[in-house]
Amino acid sequence: MEPDDADDAELLRAHGAGDAQAFARLYDRYDRPCFVFIRRLLGAAHGDAAEDLHQETWIAVAKNWAAFDAAKSAFPAWFFTIARRKVWDYFRRQKVAVLAVAGDEAAVRIPDPGQSPLEQVQSRERAREIVSAVEALPLEQRGALVLLAEAGLSLEEIGEVTGVGVETVKSRLRYARAKLRQSLAGGPPAGERTAHV
Repeated sequence: MEPDDADDAELLRAHGAGDAQAFARLYDRYDRPCFVFIRRLLGAAHGDAAEDLHQETWIAVAKNWAAFDAAKSAFPAWFFTIARRKVWDYFRRQKVAVLAVAGDEAAVRIPDPGQSPLEQVQSRERAREIVSAVEALPLEQRGALVLLAEAGLSLEEIGEVTGVGVETVKSRLRYARAKLRQSLAGGPPAGERTAHV
């Protein structure tokens, strides 16, 4: 997120008072992290719903700005709680129990143009492996990892968004990292040693 003179709570209050620029500044700060978070939670099998859920999240923020209480929550935790609920609501509507893992062309970043063609292919393949490994994580572990890596939330804020304590967040992140290391190293599945938190 970009540093700015106005804090998120001030911008949200200004939006409530009718300042369209304040909402635009909030949108600029959280647009990409919000979309990435939603997209990663959905996984490739449901990725086509990401745009709609992203838009629904922003509409909910715009309409429910008065529900935010800075004394109870930091804005990022409140915001990503809304985004997470939108994904969970979608899953309930779709009766989704297990997310399929598939390649994610849209999430692959273009490698540095200075790379050789072979290096570019290897880089793309590695990016696909990473995206697939992240999407293969259990939903709660994946969500915690994306909130940390993409949204920049603290452990406390991740706990607030997901409704668990900091120790549970730490466990989810630890298991997620272990599974990613194992998956990306080409090792055997981590099913026996790592519990789904």
